[in-house]
Amino acid sequence: MQQRTLGDIQVSAIGLGGMPMSIEGRPDEERSISTIHAALEAGVTLIDTADAYHRDADEVGHNESLIAKALKSWGGDTSSVLVATKGGHLRPGDGSWTLNGRPEYLKQAVKESARRLGVDAIGLYQFHRPDPEVDYAESVGAIRDLLDEGVIVRAGISNATVEQIDLSQEILGGRLVSVQNQFSPKFLSSRGELEHCAKLGIAFLPWSPLGGISDASELGSNHSAFAEVAKAHDVSPQQVALAWELSLADVVIPIPGASRPTSIEDSVKAADLELSDDELKALDADA
Repeated sequence: MQQRTLGDIQVSAIGLGGMPMSIEGRPDEERSISTIHAALEAGVTLIDTADAYHRDADEVGHNESLIAKALKSWGGDTSSVLVATKGGHLRPGDGSWTLNGRPEYLKQAVKESARRLGVDAIGLYQFHRPDPEVDYAESVGAIRDLLDEGVIVRAGISNATVEQIDLSQEILGGRLVSVQNQFSPKFLSSRGELEHCAKLGIAFLPWSPLGGISDASELGSNHSAFAEVAKAHDVSPQQVALAWELSLADVVIPIPGASRPTSIEDSVKAADLELSDDELKALDADA
């Protein structure tokens, strides 16, 4: 697996997004664990989760607990696997998403995440989404405090603007290692943040890199150039999309969500898919 830089370490160029294994429409636990094991077997060393990745109100952290169980039950060496989690987003259990960026809440949430993951310090903790009722600097200040205290090893932000990236970098004293924003052929509005991260050398982690759970299967139908390039290489349009994203900058590390082994097994092959300049131009034009 091709490697990319995230802070002070190297991780797989393609990560695994855990959300589909824990929200509405999720598979049974056995299939989910098989999916995580398949990712590990394929060389994935970055797994993305969040305490809000759950379905019901009484199962906060479902995905974190699932990932911890899968890592513990895998027969291989997991010492190089980075589990990135997030806090500041909540799910009351009625299908909605709410926000809580208060420093005191984040400092409590991170301890609960560490407990579920079974770690003393979280490898990468990201502020999940800005809370309009809380000053952004205060929320990121809590992340800084957690970093200073050693509760987390690395710090990141999610769903951020260029201005918030710069502010976070200032508050964290130059220790911001990742920005996780939505980005795909369907959703390009974070292109500016991607390019800004490339300039600063900060890892950019596209979430929903295939267009989202409901639309990922239609990627080829919605973007003809991706279908044509896929046909030429005898691969899936989804694999082409991930390879295209990897080509945009060395800091890009897509984290496609998966809920079955075959999905992540297909996705990781994007790291080895070589696209010509002409193909990349055609993909750019179609995105």
